[in-house]
Amino acid sequence: MLKLENTKKIVIVKRGRFILVITVFVMLSCLILYIVSKIYNPLPANAKMSLKESTAKYKKDEIIKRESVIPKNQLGGNYTPWTVKRNDGTKIAYLTFDDGPSVNTKKILNILNQNNIKASFFLIGKNAEEHRNLVREELADGDVVGNHTYSHQLNYKEEPAIFVNDINKCEEVLKSILGPSYKLKLVRFPGGSFGPKLVPFRDAVAKAGYKFIDWNDEIGDANGSNMSVPTLLNNLKKYTLQKTVVILMHDAGAKKTTVQALPQIIQYLKSKGYSFDTLKG
Repeated sequence: MLKLENTKKIVIVKRGRFILVITVFVMLSCLILYIVSKIYNPLPANAKMSLKESTAKYKKDEIIKRESVIPKNQLGGNYTPWTVKRNDGTKIAYLTFDDGPSVNTKKILNILNQNNIKASFFLIGKNAEEHRNLVREELADGDVVGNHTYSHQLNYKEEPAIFVNDINKCEEVLKSILGPSYKLKLVRFPGGSFGPKLVPFRDAVAKAGYKFIDWNDEIGDANGSNMSVPTLLNNLKKYTLQKTVVILMHDAGAKKTTVQALPQIIQYLKSKGYSFDTLKG
């Protein structure tokens, strides 16, 4: 009898241990599934953004954060036309083109002239050396010529001094083409000057006497060689949110659809009440 009771106790203990093991296993499994779901699906389905949208949002948030946290007198060479307060209700669009001159420059200039609009071109120094006449034509047409570094091969892993030297080299090229009276000293960083990583670069550029400008609007032509015209227009409509917009576009040989979209871009902005101006630095 005693042996039977001991056997029952052993069975009960083993059963309890088995249930405990199963419970712990289930709880651990649920925890692992929860963690995995957060890693691979951190947002609800209706809150997900594409890489392009999240990048654009980050850039805009970075501009707002930088300008709201840092006192205005400590922004160095940062040039932000969209922060200028206007009381007259006017809406201003600054059309800007990076990476030129290229085979598309003449077409862009023709479209601008047909619409009596001036734009701002941020030129790569080595491209300017190859297309000196186009650089002169941009300035002669009343457009603004800015600095987009000489090589455009920099990835911000180098010392800020090396970056400034590349900007200086581009500045020398532009002066050799446009003459010593060219003194704009307005720079656009390749990829923009966004993010805390580039603080030393922004400081170095400002200390060297330059102003630099990013953008608060874009058509997204940096995301592919020949994105469709409807896609470029949809991006413009998505990001044109403020009364003053600095619109990023590209003047590179591969950006043929940017040229094709430009007349429609201009017409859309006009339909929204925007007038056009060039960057003054």
